[in-house]
Amino acid sequence: MIDDDILGPMLDQVTRLVERELIPAEAEAEAAGDIPERLVKQMAALGLFGLALPAEHGGLGLSKEAEVRVLFEFCRAAPAYRSLIGTTNGVGGKSIALDGTEAQKRKYLPRAAAGECIISFCLTEPEAGSDAAHLKTRAERTNTGWRLNGWKRFISNAPDAGLFVVMARSNPDDPGAGGVSAFLVEAGTPGLAVDPPLQKMGQRTAHTADVTFTDCDIPADALLGDMEGVGFKTAMKALDDARIHMAAVATGLSRRLIDEALEYARNRRQFSKPIADFQLIQAMLADSEAEYLASRAMVVDAARAMDAGRKVAKEAAAAKYFTTEALGRIADRAVQVHGGYGYMAEYPVERLYRDARLFRIFEGTSQIMQLVIAREMLRG
Repeated sequence: MIDDDILGPMLDQVTRLVERELIPAEAEAEAAGDIPERLVKQMAALGLFGLALPAEHGGLGLSKEAEVRVLFEFCRAAPAYRSLIGTTNGVGGKSIALDGTEAQKRKYLPRAAAGECIISFCLTEPEAGSDAAHLKTRAERTNTGWRLNGWKRFISNAPDAGLFVVMARSNPDDPGAGGVSAFLVEAGTPGLAVDPPLQKMGQRTAHTADVTFTDCDIPADALLGDMEGVGFKTAMKALDDARIHMAAVATGLSRRLIDEALEYARNRRQFSKPIADFQLIQAMLADSEAEYLASRAMVVDAARAMDAGRKVAKEAAAAKYFTTEALGRIADRAVQVHGGYGYMAEYPVERLYRDARLFRIFEGTSQIMQLVIAREMLRG
């Protein structure tokens, strides 16, 4: 159940932040390639870095349904804002919350929830993206702990992270998922190197970089949890949660794009009347609104199932698949409604269109989501 006494006032605060601060600063952030520090502080003050982290460790401890409802509102602003808090609330922080030791939770989660330590999640590699079970980063035992060697690609928030959750092969004799363990590596550890931010099609204010480990020595207690060989299982549990999260993000961005298209259609005049009076414009707006409403319902349903403790691999994959594909169509229609102006940076739909394209790729491509859905269906 959602605690309306907590959620209602928070949604009001998030709405004010989005409309008064975040949306007006989007162009400034895009030009600077960074989110202004004043906005980061405001996001932290609202508790957004600890949105989904346990209350006993400094987070807000919201249910999944409450979390997605906040995201619907927060993600009307450019998705780069969400990206800054995303891995801390998502696969990075959730991995610690799910399977970390109590000592690890006490050490890292309160600082993460306060926005003082951004957590980055290192799974993807040059030859292990969708096929993450076959990653090649190695973790070898030493007299004092572990030594990491490997290369991680496209790591969100890596340039800003204070802590990295790293998936590495700790058992070379097991080439599959059972040979993978998770490790906690603090920024500044010798042997850990973060490359300059990558240049991207969209979400340019969200910093993404490659991370390398070269004879990176970490202590024995850097092993996430107290068991080897369960790192991939941890990642998969966290990814189910993250896919619902990402579906909510896509739904919020869909709402923003529809609102931008609707506002433009009401004000843009052709043939002596608003283009909103033309039925073909209305058809694009109607298709987008229908897909948005379906997306929102699907995300809420998956979140409620997770809150109820049910297995949600199929529902999470379906929500991520449908909402992100719908977002792509909605973004395309929003540009089309704007006509030539939609292709110009003068209007935000040009930037939001580029931002939207990523959602069908990360946290599992649409094609992988299709495979997950079908696999779960065939299991019965």
